This record gives sequence, structure tokens and C-alpha cells, in this order.
Amino acid sequence: MKRRDAINRIMDSIESELIICNIGFPSRELYDIYDRDENFYMIGSMGLASSIGLGLALAKPERDIVVIDGDGSLLMNMGSLVTVNACKPRNLTWIVINNGAYGSTGNQETYAKDLNLCEIASGVGLKSYKFEDIDLKEIINDDECNFVEFNCEAGNSTAPIIEMTPEAIKKRFMKII
Repeated sequence: MKRRDAINRIMDSIESELIICNIGFPSRELYDIYDRDENFYMIGSMGLASSIGLGLALAKPERDIVVIDGDGSLLMNMGSLVTVNACKPRNLTWIVINNGAYGSTGNQETYAKDLNLCEIASGVGLKSYKFEDIDLKEIINDDECNFVEFNCEAGNSTAPIIEMTPEAIKKRFMKII
């Protein structure tokens, strides 16, 4: 299974949740699979999807927030694990698609292939799950701050470029929230 398939599986559990999606190909694939106003596509800012998701979860406690992140981005901002745990917003589900590669820059290997990301997240205090062991819809709706690792193979699909400017993405998303 590749990341595009993982995103498809994630979206099977999504209804009205707000989604913050990692930069590059993950955002392009989500846009191609299921574009909707509730999706915020990152353009640049690698490693910050979790920080944006955390801020949104704190600002909008009545809405469920799902962050679709990548292992390379998590490794770039490991401090976000500690910060998310310190705040523990009950409405945040952080999904890290671990394909062991920096997909948007040429599929160079990350060090995540040698790490247990769930164990690291649990080590700082987050409730952590492997995707294949859970019912994602149940985890999203459980009023807990959760970390989910979704392992898959490296590789990008032929997803098109997002046909909106960063400003248009922001305005559309802000209007829905």
C-alpha cells in the first residue's frame, strides 16, 4: 500500500472533521481524492502541520481536528510531540503516514524506518496506535488526544497540482471554520 491508498483509507472515516494535510504530495493526493472546504492543504512549512492542527484544536474545541502528516515532517519537528502532549486537546487526532521517505523531495529515506514512532509518541505521554489495530472513526470521536502511525510503502502517485493559490486555500478554509 502506498500513501495515496493510506489517504483513501483515512478519508473513509472522515465526515465533518477539519483536516490539516502535510505539504507536497500528501496534499496533492488528498486534493485529488477528496477535495472539500474542510481540508487545509499545506504549501511549504514542512514539519508544521501538527503545530497548525494543535492551534486549530485549541481555538475550535467544538470541532474534531485531524492532522495528516508524514514521517519526514514529524522528524523535522519532533518537539511538536511534547507540545501536543502538554496541551492534549481532546479533539485532535494526529495521523503520521510513515513511508520511510521524504516523498515530496525525491523519496530519499528518512530515519523513521529505524524508529517506532508510536513508542516515541507514547514515551512523551500521547495515546498512540498503529492504524491497522484501530477503528479510526472511533479514535477520532473518543474525546482524547491521539497519535496514529500508518505504515506504508514509499512512492508518489500522479496527483495533479492543487489548482488554488495558498491565499485561496486559506480563505476557503477560514470561511468554513
